[in-house]
Amino acid sequence: MPLPEKKHDAWMGLALVEARRALTTEDVPIGAVVIGPDGAVLGSGRNQREELGDPTAHAEVVAIREAARQLQALARGEGGAGDGWRLSDCTLVVTLEPCAMCAGAIVLARIPRVVFGAWDEKAGAAGSVFDILRERRLNHWVEVYPGVRGEECGALLREFFAGHRGAI
Repeated sequence: MPLPEKKHDAWMGLALVEARRALTTEDVPIGAVVIGPDGAVLGSGRNQREELGDPTAHAEVVAIREAARQLQALARGEGGAGDGWRLSDCTLVVTLEPCAMCAGAIVLARIPRVVFGAWDEKAGAAGSVFDILRERRLNHWVEVYPGVRGEECGALLREFFAGHRGAI
């Protein structure tokens, strides 16, 4: 696995801000950002399943959708350059290892790099349970940078679930 870069740490800080925003709606605190080729944020998202009543409103999917809208707007403004949905020069940064659904969306969006914080030993699809992002039978493969600020990302999730276990 490639070694994380210094900028990954800063980008994870942006994803953590998004994760903390999810706490206001009682959603699981997972945050994501899509970074464009110039280093600017193209899309950001947080889990919004509870808030929106949408099982697909995972942080990664929300951020990918926003980034695609931004790229489409840029493509229209530049005389139609690019299609807007291929995020081929972008990096997705997320606080938790993507699940199978999100990994599929990452592959379909042609995102070449994923940086994540905490491992998801129950549902992760970037190396722990499955490895969809590097599945050689698929048409696109992703560079994975795991464990960036992993302890901090994991602590946020552990605190959330510890508070909810007593309420169940």
